[in-house]
Amino acid sequence: MSEVPSGAVQEAEVGQQVFVVDDDDAQRDSLVWLLESHGYAVRAFSSAEAFLAAWNGNFVGCLLLDVRMPGMSGLELFGWLARRNSALPVVFITGHGDVPMAVEALRKGAANFIEKPFSAEEMLRIVENCLAQEREGRTQRRNQADTAHRLAQLTVREREVLDLVIAGKLNKQIADVLGISIKTVEVHRARVMDKMGVTTMASLIRRVMSAGL
Repeated sequence: MSEVPSGAVQEAEVGQQVFVVDDDDAQRDSLVWLLESHGYAVRAFSSAEAFLAAWNGNFVGCLLLDVRMPGMSGLELFGWLARRNSALPVVFITGHGDVPMAVEALRKGAANFIEKPFSAEEMLRIVENCLAQEREGRTQRRNQADTAHRLAQLTVREREVLDLVIAGKLNKQIADVLGISIKTVEVHRARVMDKMGVTTMASLIRRVMSAGL
């Protein structure tokens, strides 16, 4: 593996870890050294079974996973995690003959695959991207949960007003649709914004739309 400039990929946030599952002792140790030398917290396992013994559903970071291993294969472990809706990005480490399997795993939701032999730069770039993806996904899920909680605090009328605002309706149009006065619409809009924790209509729309709700 070639040398990478120090500090090039110091992107993992506190709590994120890179999980390495590979039965090849030399490759596993080499990956651990590479990642730790660039500031990543790493946990390594010699088998899928060993990883599952440590799994608690709260892992954050990414998983580097060898395709072929004795016992449970990497693909089988990936399927096990997928059935449990794991949000941990998975990168498969493959030999040349395993590429078709890795491509199929991509179709099923794997984050990426890397073919042996690989460069340090390529591996570090993939890890950095996966950690950023995992952070972004976690942030989005938190935002969705917070937005859903705030939406649940709205009255039926406030939710009706919000839905019409999101649909691009003006106050007069909302008043006509709901059979209420423009002043009442303004009062409801102000309450919606307060409950949703925003100060502008653009922020309100962005919050609801970005949360996918």
